[in-house]
Amino acid sequence: MRYLLCLLSYCFIISSASSQTRVVAECTVNYAITVNNESQVDKDAVALLKQSSKVIYIKGNNSRSDLISPSFSQSLIFNKATGNAVILREIGANKFITKMSSIDWIKQNDKFTDMLIQFSDERKTILGYECKRATLLLKDGSTFSVFYASTIIPSVREFEYQFKDIPGFVLEYEAKDGYTQKITYTATKISLNPVSAAKFDIPTQGYRLLNE
Repeated sequence: MRYLLCLLSYCFIISSASSQTRVVAECTVNYAITVNNESQVDKDAVALLKQSSKVIYIKGNNSRSDLISPSFSQSLIFNKATGNAVILREIGANKFITKMSSIDWIKQNDKFTDMLIQFSDERKTILGYECKRATLLLKDGSTFSVFYASTIIPSVREFEYQFKDIPGFVLEYEAKDGYTQKITYTATKISLNPVSAAKFDIPTQGYRLLNE
């Protein structure tokens, strides 16, 4: 009997551990971009978005977000340990760099402070992960939704500042441009292979320094 109780207890511990959320400290995630409710305001911008893609890299305390389009690219490198961020932009042959302290980074994302999160029972499967829906309510009255996998969570949630309080890995989310269309980012591939530390190196030359 004593042996049986020990065995059952051990099985319970294994079962509980397997159901816990796992922190992903190293990964690469590719997102496809879809434009909804297309307006006629800027057809060229919509066309570029449709040809664009987004890639997220995470390694320990570092994250990098690459947005790549035919005529423009932008990389956001963020360090969770320091709270500092760097934005790299390339437009044609021109290269620009913006450096932000932790205070600058918070100011940059002020619209997401005091944001409310409403959780939903809605579910969908993305890349084999069951994802739950949450709606984010910003203080300016705007809203948008995300789908997140609750069984995994990135070691750096601030790769999108508005996701820092989402209890899981966001695999689909909405954003809005300056017009009327909604833009949906959906994960199409996730790799847990090691990420090169060079991805998070900050260039020391070749870029013109800009201030936000």
